[in-house]
Amino acid sequence: MKRSRPRLALTCGEPAGIGPDICLLATAQLTSRDLGCDITVLGDETLLAQRARQLGLSFSPQDLVHVPLREPVRPGSLDPRNAPWVLELLDRAMAGCRDGTFDAIVTAPVQKSVINDAGIAFTGHTEYLADACGVKRPVMLLAADTLRVALATTHLPLASVSAAITAGLLDEVLAILHRDLSAKWGIAAPRIGVCGLNPHAGESGHLGREELEVITPAIERARARGITASGPWPADTIFTPRQLGNFDVVLAMFHDQGLPVLKYAGFGHAVNVTLGLPLIRTSVDHGTALELAGSGRADHGSLMAALELAAQLAGNRQA
Repeated sequence: MKRSRPRLALTCGEPAGIGPDICLLATAQLTSRDLGCDITVLGDETLLAQRARQLGLSFSPQDLVHVPLREPVRPGSLDPRNAPWVLELLDRAMAGCRDGTFDAIVTAPVQKSVINDAGIAFTGHTEYLADACGVKRPVMLLAADTLRVALATTHLPLASVSAAITAGLLDEVLAILHRDLSAKWGIAAPRIGVCGLNPHAGESGHLGREELEVITPAIERARARGITASGPWPADTIFTPRQLGNFDVVLAMFHDQGLPVLKYAGFGHAVNVTLGLPLIRTSVDHGTALELAGSGRADHGSLMAALELAAQLAGNRQA
C-alpha cells in the first residue's frame, strides 16, 4: 500500500516486563519528535492504561490495536498463560504487513523462558518470524550508528558452532547481507568484512582449519558472484576503528564474537534487525528487565532507535 509516511506496527512484548513501559515512553516522546512515520501499538488497552498511571504518563488508545490479555498482569511477575498473547501480537503485526496495513514491525522484548514454560517451542523473535514467513535462513544484524554486526550463527552452544558453519550457510548469509544492505539501506555495493572462527583467523591452519576449508572458499565464491566480501579477518583486530572504516558490515561467526563489541559501542541505542525476511523488522538490543517494569527507570532509547531505523528502511523500500 503506497502512502506518504510509513506505518509501523509496534508490539508490546512480554507484558510483565518493560515492553509496555518503553512503548508508552516512546509514543509520548513522539508527540514532540517526528520520525517521519506513523505508529500503531499492538497491545492490551487495560494493561497500557494501568502502566501509564504507574509511570505518570498520559495514555490515549488512539492508534492502538487492542489485543486482550489472557490474564491480568503484575509488573515483574511472569505468567505462562499470557505467552500465547505475546505471539498473537507478532502474528497480528505480520498479517498487517502482508495485507499492506503496516510497512514494518518494531518489537519490544519478549521473555523466551516463559513462552517455553507455556509449552510453546520458542527460540526467539528472529526464528519465530522466519518460520512464519517460510524463510529458512534469517540473518540477525545489530546496528549502532554506522557499526553493523551480522551473525552467521545465533543462539547455539559454543560447542556446536564449528559444525554449524558450513559452505551452504555462509553462501546464503553473504548473499542475504549483500541483497538487504543494497535494497534496504541503499548501499550499492556493501563491503562485508568476514571474521574467522579461531584466534588469529586460524593462523594458517595452526589454530584450526575452518578458515582454510570453509570460510575462505565461501568468501571466494561470494566475490565470484559480485559480492564485495573479504577476510577471514581475526576478530580481535577487525573491530579496531581503522579496520571498521573499510566495511559496511562485519559478519561474525557466532553470537558472542560480535555482539559484545556492538553492545559496548552502542548499548541503549543499538537496534536488532532481522534480514532475509519479506518484511522489515527491527527491535531493541536488550531484554525484558522484569525488575524495572512499572518503576519509571526503564530507558527507551533503544526502542526509539529501532523505530527510527524501521522508518528509514521502510522509506527506502517505498522510494
